[in-house]
Amino acid sequence: MSTKTTKIEGLWRDFILKYRDDPVSFVRDIFQCTPDDWQASVLNDVASGCRRISVRSGHGVGKSTCAAWASLWYVTTRFPVKVVMTAPTASQLYDALFAEVKRWTRLMPDFIRGLFEVKAERIELIAAPNECFISARTSRPEQPEALQGVHADYVMLIADEASGIPEQVFEAAAGSMSGHNAVTLLLGNPVRSTGFFYDTHHRLAGDWRTYHVSCLDSPRVSEDYIKDMARRYGEDSNAYRIRVLGEFPLADDDTVIPMEYIESAWQRDIAEDPTWQEVWGVDIARYGSDKSALVRRKGKVVLEVLQWSGYDLMQSAGLIANLYDSSNPKPNEILVDVIGMGAGVVDRLREQGLPVRGINVAEAPATKQRFVNLRAELWFEMRDWFATRSCKIPRHEQLIEQLAAVTYTFASNGKIKLEPKDSLKTRLRASPDAADALALTFASRAAALYPRSGGNTSWQKPVKVGKTFTI
Repeated sequence: MSTKTTKIEGLWRDFILKYRDDPVSFVRDIFQCTPDDWQASVLNDVASGCRRISVRSGHGVGKSTCAAWASLWYVTTRFPVKVVMTAPTASQLYDALFAEVKRWTRLMPDFIRGLFEVKAERIELIAAPNECFISARTSRPEQPEALQGVHADYVMLIADEASGIPEQVFEAAAGSMSGHNAVTLLLGNPVRSTGFFYDTHHRLAGDWRTYHVSCLDSPRVSEDYIKDMARRYGEDSNAYRIRVLGEFPLADDDTVIPMEYIESAWQRDIAEDPTWQEVWGVDIARYGSDKSALVRRKGKVVLEVLQWSGYDLMQSAGLIANLYDSSNPKPNEILVDVIGMGAGVVDRLREQGLPVRGINVAEAPATKQRFVNLRAELWFEMRDWFATRSCKIPRHEQLIEQLAAVTYTFASNGKIKLEPKDSLKTRLRASPDAADALALTFASRAAALYPRSGGNTSWQKPVKVGKTFTI
């Protein structure tokens, strides 16, 4: 063995001895960064042998950064070692968490970075790719076995947005995490008051090292963000609790659609089924600064949210007709709210032969004993759609804001009624046009959650809605 090789091995041995049990110094020296106090505590917990760590927080406090530092320190200072990262959706995993790991990998000094090969779904030690790696694997209820069979002297499982990970995945991963040096790190916004992640902060808290990180205490979160969230949702809302305070939602919230349903829906991967029929909901702006909105829904998936302002009725009708002509396949039905300005759009589109139907949401609902009007009934049908936890919406901030804002109460006769639009507009400083457009899609039999058999629904027939709702 040459003197040079012996010297290199000695230097590497010194490197391992220095940083193996000191991840905070590793981050400071290798990345030239100083971890926040809670990040340093998490890193030190891993180094001290803590096997179960769960972190709930608001948005933007540095969870992904902490996970990236932990994984790179762990895979650099141990052997053989396997780090598995997971998240509920491919976009969350590859565009957020794993992208953060790759970013910090590029920032490591050449003498460390050169030891590893960075691939689309893995970062491997070149000299031993099957014994030392970081792997990204999406958590899916239909494939819980993806986290099984991960065995090595050192194993780390990092689960991002842990509230949205199915229970089956955690059960499947239990075998991989049975070793003496296996570490589980859960991170996420606390969007659900049920499930395994919730339990680690409550029923199972005695077995877990738990952290709570509020945006109010994080130097990484701007005051403008906090003020904007307070203005949008109110400091007493579940949305503010989850996104800012990092607290689990309250069960007694009077919003129609719980924030946990909405957050889970945009984080979820749902494959489109070609047998599902597409339907459009359209809410035409009545006046002033309001926007018109068109929402395209195909079964379990909201495909697109379009909004526009400053158009007169004929221009809005022309925009919808142009979109219809260019669509392939075309929607089975176009449901337009006829209260206010929508009736003129319906008349014009009907003249052009489009499958349009006017919906008067102020009319009596099918389930007259439960709801004041059709609008309330449609919103609660939409709530049930979200409650299936098998639907997907785009991460459209205005749609999310509006869905989370609408509240309900009870009339003197015991029927459910929604917060009036004027009241909502005062709170939101905008009409809930996108959310109402999505609700309109539930006035269509063609937009049933599961595909119907045989032919198309006739759009000239009366609307029939109604089912059993729970609050």
